[in-house]
Amino acid sequence: MRTALLKLALGLWLGLQACHSALAQPLKLTLGHGAAPSNPRHEAAVKFAEAVKVKTQGRIEVQVAHSAQLGDDVAMLAALRAGTLDMSVNSQGPIAALVPEYAAYGLPFLFSSSARAFKLLDGPLGKELAEKSAAQGFVVLGYWDNGIRHMTNNKHPIIKPSDLGDLRMRVPPDGVLTDVMQALGAEPRQMRFADLYAALKQGKVDGQENPIANIHASKFYEVQKYLSLTGHQFQMSPLIIRRTAWERLPEADRRAVQEAATEATAFQRRRFQETEAQHLQDLKARGMQVSTVDKTLFQKATVGVAGKWMFGPINAYAIRVVGAAR
Repeated sequence: MRTALLKLALGLWLGLQACHSALAQPLKLTLGHGAAPSNPRHEAAVKFAEAVKVKTQGRIEVQVAHSAQLGDDVAMLAALRAGTLDMSVNSQGPIAALVPEYAAYGLPFLFSSSARAFKLLDGPLGKELAEKSAAQGFVVLGYWDNGIRHMTNNKHPIIKPSDLGDLRMRVPPDGVLTDVMQALGAEPRQMRFADLYAALKQGKVDGQENPIANIHASKFYEVQKYLSLTGHQFQMSPLIIRRTAWERLPEADRRAVQEAATEATAFQRRRFQETEAQHLQDLKARGMQVSTVDKTLFQKATVGVAGKWMFGPINAYAIRVVGAAR
């Protein structure tokens, strides 16, 4: 009898130790994004992961996969919805395919600086956008800066809209940008960002458009000669977590993750702006010919694009965004 009791006690003790060991294992969340390691997006993602580990006392570990290791932005959004990816710092265009209101912030020449856009995104309009995102299964933890976009190509400087007439321009999966390029006379070709460097090098496309940070971090100066400061579009990069993953977190951990995200968001925006002037000078030093443009000519050429989207799929929300921006 005594032996049986000892065996039972030992079994219970071993079971408790196993449960304790399982409970002590940190919850691991994977965060994917498409930027290069030197991009402020990746730097902030690493800061976020570090802060989450500290604030949750090791209960949660965020593993960061950069440079589209887990697929491009479209693929990562699909993985989030399928439950095979936990988090992403995604791009405005791809997420707009699921939450159309994101496209309102990408209307051509709506924002002259990122700061103007964030005044809206940090207020009621940004909160409403987060609510619409949650309805599609994404909890927004912060809106990161993806900058004001400019054009590069290998044929000649782009000074006026007619200069795009003979160019094959890569665009991301973004309906607004596709319309912008068509309005300016270029031939838009949608392509994954991960494939862009090789496509430029091989001449499959003549040019592309991106913020200075992305042009620099991805070393497009090696395969592009001309940079034109068109400033044709603002884009943000929402930091999102799958809603089902978020809802499984205890309330205390949710607060900790949101605090870490808020800190990382401030860091990313600051870092993005701090490096832009430096990166532009470096692009010039590496041989890129930089041109300024008369933006009024480009604005006139793309008026129809804004009208199409404002009075189309995102009319009510877009009209309010445009009104607040002005």
